[in-house]
Amino acid sequence: MVKKTVTHVVEIIRQLDVGPGDVIVCLPGLLIFTVWLNRTSFGRLALEDSRPRRNSMAAYLPFIPMVIWMGTIAVGVFSKEILLSGLSDFESSFIDQLLLCVGAAAGIAAIVVPVRRHFAGRLKGFGLWAKNAPRDLGIAIVNLTAIYPLVAIALLATLFFGKLFGGSEFELAKHDELILLSKQSQISLRVLIVLVATVVTPIFEEMLFRGMFQSMIRSYLSELRFWRVGWGNRQFGWVAIVLSSGLFATVHANAGHWPGLFVLAMCLGYSYEKSGSLLRPIFIHAMFNAISVIFTLVGA
Repeated sequence: MVKKTVTHVVEIIRQLDVGPGDVIVCLPGLLIFTVWLNRTSFGRLALEDSRPRRNSMAAYLPFIPMVIWMGTIAVGVFSKEILLSGLSDFESSFIDQLLLCVGAAAGIAAIVVPVRRHFAGRLKGFGLWAKNAPRDLGIAIVNLTAIYPLVAIALLATLFFGKLFGGSEFELAKHDELILLSKQSQISLRVLIVLVATVVTPIFEEMLFRGMFQSMIRSYLSELRFWRVGWGNRQFGWVAIVLSSGLFATVHANAGHWPGLFVLAMCLGYSYEKSGSLLRPIFIHAMFNAISVIFTLVGA
């Protein structure tokens, strides 16, 4: 029984097809992450000097742009099916991408209005300050380099255990946008998909999950007297990062990607909490998606 299990595990590891080249590519990121762990006492001191973004948001407020975002897309897709039947695959896909843009734009508008009212410093206090963009971009590249191997490890672990308990046929489903990008050859549609993946989605999702949910959770926890006992500033930050990261991962359709998305979201949340700048996680998110898009286009 043990021998059979070991043989099965070895076969699964072979199927993962991880070569020396993959390890070498990941080494710089793992080195950066190791240095970070050493300097922050394994993350315990990483948020020692971070401060909550002062705001007066009610706990329900971040859910409003989320509902508007999802509702706008759902109504648009339903209307398309009723009013525009008989569309070609290209036309239907193009309209779907436009609806994603419209939904995100509606969600962003629903975020900006309350942010200007409830955040001290308005958009600047929210973390949108263009003056810091060059510095945020440079640090975002370093952050992405450090986290990318961890995301890859999380996905490989998911694939490994999926094959171990679900059978050798288990595979991680590819993102719908990437599948569409590889199948459709029309330039206009491809450009729109790339725009949605690398610009529209990162901006909206970071404003929603990091900017609103994470800020609200941290502020709300810090106001509860019960949680203050024996807790310092950094614990509230990490709890907010973990909870907003879990929410970010689970709103995505492909459950097999949740572990990897959670690891990515932890990096996004930390970069926001550490810097107070929302541009930094936006840059990380955009570059992460861009890498997936490039690999898809090269493979296609």
